[in-house]
Amino acid sequence: MNYNKITITNEPRIELHDALGLTGAEISINTLPAGASVPFVHSHKQNEEIYAVIEGKGYAVIDGEKVVLTAGDWLRIPPAAKRQFFAADDAGIKYICIQVKENSLQGYTMTDAVV
Repeated sequence: MNYNKITITNEPRIELHDALGLTGAEISINTLPAGASVPFVHSHKQNEEIYAVIEGKGYAVIDGEKVVLTAGDWLRIPPAAKRQFFAADDAGIKYICIQVKENSLQGYTMTDAVV
């Protein structure tokens, strides 16, 4: 078999690294109910994070700056930036976080495809 497939459930946080056997990224699916937040501020040593808001609304505080987020928004945060995520008071937020080593991409789509 040359693929891995899983079906996700409706948990508050799902990490796909182990479940899919990922070797170049960590991907998590995160859900915060209205008024909730990630309970800590964090940064990374080497990994940038790409966030895709897939439902709801909320905001992130990045290096002290509030960034409003709604469904359809994408956000890239470099490793050293301090970040924390919050759901809006009146709505939850669901987002995907993709974590990869900064500056590690050597090819993409057409430059990496073999036809």
